[in-house]
Amino acid sequence: MAALARWCVQRRLVAVLLWLLAFGGVTAAAVATGSAYSNDYEVPGTESGRATQLLREGFPELGGDSDTVVWHTTSGTVRASAVEQTMTRTLDEIADLPGVAAVVSPYDEQGAAQISENGRTAYATVTFDDRAEDIDAAEVRSVVDTAEEAASDGLQVELGGSAIALTESSGGHLAEAVGVLVAALVLFLAFGSLAASLLPIATALVSVGTAYAGIVLLGHAMTVADFAPMLGMLIGLGVGIDYALFIVTRHRRGLKRGLGVAESISNAVTTTGRAVVFAGATVCIALLGMLILRLSFLNGVAIAASLTVVLTVAASVTLLPALLSFIGMRALSRRERRHLDEHGPQPEVPTGLAARWSAFVERHPKLLGAVALVVMTVLALPTLGLHLGTSDQGNNPKISTTRQAYDLLADGFGPGVNGPLTLVTHIDGAEDKLLLDNLDATIRTTEGVASVTPVTYNSAGDIGYFTIVPTSSPQSQQTSDLVDRLRTEVLPRAETGTSLDIQVGGVTASYDDFAEVIVGKLPLFVGVVIGLGCLLLLLAFRSVGIPLKAAAMNVAAVAAAFGIVVAIFQWGWGSELLGLGRAGPIEPFLPVIMVSVLFGLSMDYQVFLVSRMYEEWLETGDNRRAVRVGLAETSRVINSAAVIMISVFLAFVLSGDRVIAMFGIALAAAVALDAFVLRTLLVPALMHLLGGANWWLPGWLDRRMPRISIEPPECRAPRERVEDVVAELEREQDEDVRDIAG
Repeated sequence: MAALARWCVQRRLVAVLLWLLAFGGVTAAAVATGSAYSNDYEVPGTESGRATQLLREGFPELGGDSDTVVWHTTSGTVRASAVEQTMTRTLDEIADLPGVAAVVSPYDEQGAAQISENGRTAYATVTFDDRAEDIDAAEVRSVVDTAEEAASDGLQVELGGSAIALTESSGGHLAEAVGVLVAALVLFLAFGSLAASLLPIATALVSVGTAYAGIVLLGHAMTVADFAPMLGMLIGLGVGIDYALFIVTRHRRGLKRGLGVAESISNAVTTTGRAVVFAGATVCIALLGMLILRLSFLNGVAIAASLTVVLTVAASVTLLPALLSFIGMRALSRRERRHLDEHGPQPEVPTGLAARWSAFVERHPKLLGAVALVVMTVLALPTLGLHLGTSDQGNNPKISTTRQAYDLLADGFGPGVNGPLTLVTHIDGAEDKLLLDNLDATIRTTEGVASVTPVTYNSAGDIGYFTIVPTSSPQSQQTSDLVDRLRTEVLPRAETGTSLDIQVGGVTASYDDFAEVIVGKLPLFVGVVIGLGCLLLLLAFRSVGIPLKAAAMNVAAVAAAFGIVVAIFQWGWGSELLGLGRAGPIEPFLPVIMVSVLFGLSMDYQVFLVSRMYEEWLETGDNRRAVRVGLAETSRVINSAAVIMISVFLAFVLSGDRVIAMFGIALAAAVALDAFVLRTLLVPALMHLLGGANWWLPGWLDRRMPRISIEPPECRAPRERVEDVVAELEREQDEDVRDIAG
């Protein structure tokens, strides 16, 4: 690490140009190729997956995305001549637009059922040539503009569907800007130097920008969800700024101790830079743990997020040292530089609130530990009611056209029309066909079924499907119960004595299957992630207790964060007020991604806190002193880093995307609890109570383990050079927190 830091300082211009060249080259390639994201939740081997495959084989013309144009009259009916003429003309114009394969109007015989019973609401289906992720946004925008031109006083026109959702405005760029501005303000308040506060921002922006473009390219090689770039940016900005903050803080400490600029940078990268690499590795390991689930949808998310973390770590130990060498002593504020010139180098002694808090925790470990446990337990309780399911356009903000269309359809035709189920099967002979034709009568009498369409056969006559409209919404538990009832009771009885094997598909069925697969593999996934994280900490701190406490703290942070997510998004506590739409279930993939991200981020603070305690323990063998000094010297920078990360994560609530908002709130909550409750309260309280047992390791294991160091003690030579200068000052100063017992 020292050699790398020296190279970056000595060839600082080359290092900066290489990063800018990488950023420009990858971005240009991403712009030239365009994006190719895919929200493919299908899991091979599930019933809904087989249903989708059968439909594609027998009805390739159904492969394009199907969206809806919905209109509603406040007076009269949609059959009024003026309304019918207006909407017929509009639908004809839409049918002639590029990218549109077909339009089914309610005024035609084929779409006669698309007018509500009271005659005030109607809808047309617009089928595009391609799937939603492959459609040109300009083509969808033309459809939206054409439909909205038909709206007038007394005639409301709204649009819904996956393709239409692509045209709805997003606050993503606003979210990024707000997060970066808040982070810059916190850094300036912490450093007092404009130059020093801008460097972590610049480092994070270059690395995250390169990663964002890289994720765009990655989408052409594998399945990458459309929210993966935003998720990567959210994680990258948070950890990237924090990692740079830790290194800059160590560099500033070196300058205050009298080290030269180059030597201080090298020392910061050699010490804190190693901790940054280790912390980044734990985040990547947690993220890549998703690969063991063998789900293509999550594989792309894991690799995309890991790519972002790798690049932020790389920029922190290469680009940042080069930039620090450019600003020289301006890493310190003017007041700090003037004080250094007048009084010479001085040791940085932890004082103020950090020192007082550290001593307070040492005096009251039982009380504070109990308070922390109560807080975490109360916040985690809502997690027990976690419901995984379909979050659809009915959960969008009220002002969005997709939400308006969803509500109009639900009011006019029943909530189930927004998420019909599709039953599809192979047909072998006339007997099977006859039974299938008569099956709709049985289906109609099934509890939870609102209507059933006639069977549609493909041209070869060997595959048929029909559609069921449930009485409940796609995200309702009643719809999930209907899927189970069809699969376990109704259809098995109907198939008896035939060769039919009817598969149940559709939005709710797909999400339920996806959730079932994830929940089934979740214990293995969590076990692997926790196990690998504990192994890394065991090697780093040569202690059995430290990894076990870290695992328990990380699980607590994840559980409490999920409790907050459930309260806001599933129970609806303030979701509409925040512009996040109404309450609904939690996305099936969210637990896996959040466990990965939160576990990785939680490890960061554990590493930075305990590494300083471990260093003091090795030097003194005094656990009370080690915990007191470690907390006093790291709590300020950890809290500053947490405020930055929380600000960045919460800013993404402004993105307007429900999934990204879930990530933002969950990550912000977890980091806040981790930094202000767990790492600065519960962890040190427990370590005081456990005493020397914190660092216990069986002798046989100690002899067999390799020796590694996360953050080695700073080089003795620099200390010796300033020792004579500061010795007298140290004797004149009052005792500090390192020597005052709690």
